[in-house]
Amino acid sequence: MKFGWINAFGAGFVILILIPNIVYALKNKGEKNLCRNRFMNVTEQIGRYACIVLMWLPLLIMKFRFASVFECFLYMAGNGIFLIAYWIVFAIYLKRKNKRFAIVLAILPVCIFLISGILLRHWLLVGFAILFAVGHVYVTQKNSERTETQKDPSCCR
Repeated sequence: MKFGWINAFGAGFVILILIPNIVYALKNKGEKNLCRNRFMNVTEQIGRYACIVLMWLPLLIMKFRFASVFECFLYMAGNGIFLIAYWIVFAIYLKRKNKRFAIVLAILPVCIFLISGILLRHWLLVGFAILFAVGHVYVTQKNSERTETQKDPSCCR
């Protein structure tokens, strides 16, 4: 399978990742980023937006395609499994917010970006997925720690 200038499947995966995030933002309007590390916050955002764009736009890549039918199958099935897992964990997280689920929710989109970059040989996407992983997991961990501390101040005694 070969893509043109736009990878519609990649765009679809991005949209499906963003839907739960939009729902969460609407339900938690006053929530703030509690991570104080500016470098990691910027790292996360650069990685996030680069991955979102590179999932559907083949910047600095000559051929945006799979080497075999098996790789195409692996792309669809792997991303589908990661996406379903993301939606399931997200539904659980909305009912029971905890650090473990938050970290899983930080890792699953990275898996989608990584598998896409590797199978499409889109090394720029792979690089930004790694950057996003570092920033997103760090910021998520810090936000979860501070949120848990705010819920139970006795944990810090």
